[in-house]
Amino acid sequence: MLVRTVMSSPAVSVAPDVSIAAAARALAEHGFTALPVVQDGQLVGIVTDIDLLDGRVRHDVRSPVLAAELAMDVVARTVADVMAGDVLVAVLATDVADLVEAMRARRVRSVPVVAGGARGRELVGIVTRGDVLAAIARTDEQIARDVRDRLSRYPLPDRCHVEVHDGVVTLADAFGDETLRHIAAMLAGSVRGVIGVRIAALPDLPEPVDQLGSGGADARDRRNAATAVGSVGKIRSSPILARSPLPSR
Repeated sequence: MLVRTVMSSPAVSVAPDVSIAAAARALAEHGFTALPVVQDGQLVGIVTDIDLLDGRVRHDVRSPVLAAELAMDVVARTVADVMAGDVLVAVLATDVADLVEAMRARRVRSVPVVAGGARGRELVGIVTRGDVLAAIARTDEQIARDVRDRLSRYPLPDRCHVEVHDGVVTLADAFGDETLRHIAAMLAGSVRGVIGVRIAALPDLPEPVDQLGSGGADARDRRNAATAVGSVGKIRSSPILARSPLPSR
């Protein structure tokens, strides 16, 4: 699964000279936790909800420190004063699995998606944790339908039966061709929401695969014949996550 299939586009962004109050309203109105900061069409930073809160929340009127707080000068007035310039970014071809690992490592909730080559900073979208959750929060029925549709587009034997349980796909066929099994597993694993694929090599299918969960000794024998191919591995190309300071403006 690639970033281009889960990102939100176009992304809502702000300019560096926007007031902190205006940026806070934008976050609140859209329900976001972060906004990319764009100047002259280029990503120059990111500002989060906690950045906007820094130094702007005062104590209760009954607190003895309130008077001192109110007398202090407010230093940060615009997004440029509080935004982060060291931004984790992704490109359209970034693998979502790699992106999630990077988001966990850096404890970020939102990642801007950019285009324009290796050093490009043209904002084309944004990926949030919610976007990824929505991509995997699919019912088994939805996944099974998409797996069947994906398999039907390729010249595979038409006796490939599909069932899904908790995101794990079981493919059963009566052919025993390892190459075809591998192709089918990779196709099934490319469907959003799939977390694993199993191949059941069955010499005969007298009943539908969706009856494998019952049927006595014969069904148990067929289940024991299933060969797990494990969770479908990520197909990687080259590192396409970037972590580098953006140019200051």
